[in-house]
Amino acid sequence: MSEQQTQQARRVVVVGAGMAGVQTAVALREQGFTGPVTLIGAEPHQPYDRPPLSKAVLLGKAEGSAFDVDFEALGIGLRLGCEVTAVRPQEHELDTETGPVPYDVLVVASGAEPVHLPGAASVPGVHLLRTLDDAARLRPVLARQHDIVVVGAGWIGAEFATAAREAGCAVTVVEAADRPLAGALPAEVAAAMTDWYAEYGIELLTGSRVEEIEPGTVILSDGRRLAAGAVVVGIGARPATRWLTGSGIALGPDGAITADEYLRTSLPDVYAVGDCASFPSARYGQRLLVHHWDNALQGPRTVAANVIAEDLGEPAQIYDPVPYFWSEQFGRFVQYVGHHAVADTLVWRGDPAGASWSVLWLREGALVALLAVGRPRDLAQGRKLVLTGTRLDPTTAADPSVPLKAASL
Repeated sequence: MSEQQTQQARRVVVVGAGMAGVQTAVALREQGFTGPVTLIGAEPHQPYDRPPLSKAVLLGKAEGSAFDVDFEALGIGLRLGCEVTAVRPQEHELDTETGPVPYDVLVVASGAEPVHLPGAASVPGVHLLRTLDDAARLRPVLARQHDIVVVGAGWIGAEFATAAREAGCAVTVVEAADRPLAGALPAEVAAAMTDWYAEYGIELLTGSRVEEIEPGTVILSDGRRLAAGAVVVGIGARPATRWLTGSGIALGPDGAITADEYLRTSLPDVYAVGDCASFPSARYGQRLLVHHWDNALQGPRTVAANVIAEDLGEPAQIYDPVPYFWSEQFGRFVQYVGHHAVADTLVWRGDPAGASWSVLWLREGALVALLAVGRPRDLAQGRKLVLTGTRLDPTTAADPSVPLKAASL
């Protein structure tokens, strides 16, 4: 059998029609895969991008955010509104609501699902913001300029609070930790971002837990009652992998598929990519679970290359990216690159009370992560320095008037 015939005989099925799933299907075609490719999505909508949901779509500046992909022209089969309920690896089949789907190669790109606030899901006026339907339900809420309570001061909470204020709503953010972004950034860095809420006219209640939600009211554990025409819960997300229970695909304690350095799972012929999968990083010496857009864009290229490499008997590619993400909040553009958990030194670059500044994290002098607020040039230069593991002079790097690359040793 020729190489081309081998490819044509292999059916690739991708579960998940978000960024990671769509980009996997597209990358297979771009890299020359000619076999059947099927993309299965649980939502009925044409596959769409998620970041605009908390911005343009939510504020009514865009009706949707569908990917600009001609699936028919690429020969990618779409099965939308189809929920996959299980994997049967021995039979190489998926169970769906409409019957079994056979595969030769399976790519799991099922993403993440929001964490629910216990007891709140059935209360009228309580919302999540993860899907296009969620954004559609929230648009009229913002248009009516309700008093809104946001539970959670993470990235999504900050972005939604920003949009709600821009729509003219009164906004209160309730955060159980003592600072915003407690799970994402060190205390001294997150503290520098706390004042952004008040500057934007938003009340931030830290160290506050929600005890109960009644229609129109949020009750805190200290007895305070907050008027709430609507409540938006943004307390995190977990890998959407519960449907894999009993499949034999290994999961970590965080619920993520524990992929290897080639993004292969513990089962043959099954890959995992995007928010649902962790991977070992030799660069950082840790297993990483990255719930951000760039990971869902980059990982699929490696998966596609490795599916094709397996057909051709060629070496597989290792996936070890420098993580990157951005957030637009409170009139600021925040960007982050790298992984700061392994750092031993923190360097401030500029005044955190000002409009633009950066934070650098070094490990044995080498730049391993960078947070840039309104300093895109720092981010662009820093990303290259993290990629190359370049050592910096901390004194020079702390001077915001000096280009970051000029601090290289």
